[in-house]
Amino acid sequence: MFTIAFTAIIFTTFQCASPKVVTTQFEQEVPFSLEAVSFQEWYAGIKVGGTGINVFLPLKNVNQNVTIDSIYFRNLKAKLEMKDGKYVAVLENTSKFYTFKKSERPDDYPFTLLDDECAISYIENGVTKYHKVSELNEVAGIYYENGPPSLYLKKATSIMATLDEDIEDN
Repeated sequence: MFTIAFTAIIFTTFQCASPKVVTTQFEQEVPFSLEAVSFQEWYAGIKVGGTGINVFLPLKNVNQNVTIDSIYFRNLKAKLEMKDGKYVAVLENTSKFYTFKKSERPDDYPFTLLDDECAISYIENGVTKYHKVSELNEVAGIYYENGPPSLYLKKATSIMATLDEDIEDN
């Protein structure tokens, strides 16, 4: 009797102490059309340093009740922004050194993905969902002399500052 009670207590204790594993469900059917996803490694000028990855995500026919949110790739995460008919993201390596070594996986990173896989998060009717994409296409790397890329998304403005001195006041 004592042995059974002792075994039950030990079993309960170890089960409670076991780590909680959260698995993320990937959606197979998505509310958008996805073409080939590509990525490009980049490195910044020597005075500012750093490396990262640009990701290009051509989505079409996105349902009105869907908001495209973020991308997870090689243990990095970035917001996806629309530019020239496709979504783009700039993922900056956590190290400012010149390295294309894959970043360490943060404790709160929700996925375990292969190097040629990414996860796209999107919000549909207020619920965050994820879709996994395999076999991304790599394009030639790029050098940014003046530092990491802005998100290429700075919207053009119709107001421009000039240094023209020959403009006369009327």
